Amino acid sequence: MNDHVTDPATEAFVAHRDLLFTVAYEMLGSAADAEDVLQEAWLRWVKVDLDQVQDQRAYLVRVTTRQALNRLRTLRRRKEAYVGPWLPEPLLTAPDVAEDVVLSENLSLALMFILETLSPTERAVFVLREVFDIGYEDIAAAIGKSPAATRQIAYRARQHVEARRPRISVSPEETRAALDSFQSALETGDLQRLLDVLAPDVVFVSDGGGLKLAALRPVVGADKVLRYMAGSVEKASGTFTSEPMTVNGNPGLVLRVDGVIDGVLAFRVENARVTGLYYVRNPEKLTRVESETSLTSR
Repeated sequence: MNDHVTDPATEAFVAHRDLLFTVAYEMLGSAADAEDVLQEAWLRWVKVDLDQVQDQRAYLVRVTTRQALNRLRTLRRRKEAYVGPWLPEPLLTAPDVAEDVVLSENLSLALMFILETLSPTERAVFVLREVFDIGYEDIAAAIGKSPAATRQIAYRARQHVEARRPRISVSPEETRAALDSFQSALETGDLQRLLDVLAPDVVFVSDGGGLKLAALRPVVGADKVLRYMAGSVEKASGTFTSEPMTVNGNPGLVLRVDGVIDGVLAFRVENARVTGLYYVRNPEKLTRVESETSLTSR
């Protein structure tokens, strides 16, 4: 048997890898950057004296958080020069992610889009506390603040997010029903039926990253969103198809033109109407929709 298979440091890291990736991705919204963070965390982990570590999971989360915070600050500068709205990288996820209600809600593109408005430290605290239920002492150690200051940051971040997230939780079944109606109306070109599915104040956010055509600002209002989407479908030079997929633990659609992925569409649903549409077209963000990514909060 190879030495690395029985190495305690490797075993511990592998055992918690999916959790560490999920923490990093939830903070960064980028799978590639999350992978880089895990590599940096690993390089620090192998130098640690394991006899001095009381809780390996907590220690690994702390190391990962610190590296993700550093990367998040770098990303923030990069996003300032980004063309149009910046949406998280969509991931094809397994059904068990959807079964974890807290995780799936916080992994949704709608919620992660809201998290983009937090400061890096606020986002780290919110993610660790609200998504992964990490204690304030451990969060404080990860971000280099006192527990009292960490509690204040958590309170501010929670207030900020709660003011922007949907008031009513919607079941996956309700979301799927609205998505099915939306998909059918979109594919048949039934504009009236599509209008019926959209909430009057629906918001459409598209991310082309300057590489694909996309709206440079969010499109607000059912009529405007309908016109924009109808125009986009008309411009598609080829056969347009859509296929249901699980996007970040939530129902979504992958849209193709002549069999080639054009983008991934995620939804926010309230009262059986679509209130948010998040369309990722940037090809650099579409590499994780052909195979499942393992995510977990434990």
